[in-house]
Amino acid sequence: MPTYRGADFHQLHYEDRGGALPPLVVLAGGAGRHPSYLGDLAGLDGHRRLIVPHLRGVGESPPPADVTRGSFWRQAEDVDRLREHLGLSRLPVLGHSAGTRLAIAYAARFPANVELLVLVTPPAAWLVDVPSDAGEATARRHGDPVLDAALAAAPRGPGGRDDEAFNAHMARVAPLGYAAWGPAERAHARIGRFSYAANRAWFSVDPPADVADRLAGITAPVLVVAGAEDAITGCAPAVALARRCGNGRAEVLERCGHYPWVERPTAFRHTVATFLAGQTGPR
Repeated sequence: MPTYRGADFHQLHYEDRGGALPPLVVLAGGAGRHPSYLGDLAGLDGHRRLIVPHLRGVGESPPPADVTRGSFWRQAEDVDRLREHLGLSRLPVLGHSAGTRLAIAYAARFPANVELLVLVTPPAAWLVDVPSDAGEATARRHGDPVLDAALAAAPRGPGGRDDEAFNAHMARVAPLGYAAWGPAERAHARIGRFSYAANRAWFSVDPPADVADRLAGITAPVLVVAGAEDAITGCAPAVALARRCGNGRAEVLERCGHYPWVERPTAFRHTVATFLAGQTGPR
């Protein structure tokens, strides 16, 4: 697996998929989930060379000695080191879920170095004032025993501070992430273990209070992909996030929850690939 030097010069790992195609850096969510759950993003590797870093404390990349270097705010520095390592003047970035926090932190801290952003089902409540409609998505499935069990388990939390307890909890609440709980969704939910320590480190640094205000100054094109039935983050805040960006637009996928490349693979691939094709330019 290829490596690069992070902001503290420690060796970090990344996956490189897609050969000679133009690159796209892909930031996994979780937070602290192994990026294997992303798969090939419904065949997006046929359109872009996917560069998938193993973030601090996840997969092959070790946890930092200073826990704050594992925060999404400080890992933006690692992303810029990866850009330098790849020999790019500007970086195209796709983030999923919690990974969009890192993508946004990178754009806020290094705006001149961003080519484009794709924000997939972003948790946007920290950036917009629009109330979440996640509750409406769950209400439409009221009476589904699988969903009801997941809803009951969510507020109880992991019940322990280790990987086993955390992964067991995430397995119990996994049905909340999908608009339906069929065989494909059940199989996908089992992919990609979470690191409890990486999850805690992710939130160890509070971003500056003006991050939301900085979004209007991001001139790079931004695509927000939202699921109409996303019971994790809701749909309305994600759409509002696109409006907050200086050059943003949103695409809402119907019959879709938090993982659109699993639930609506053809629509997801077409939406993102079309956006990327329209933004290809000098780097």
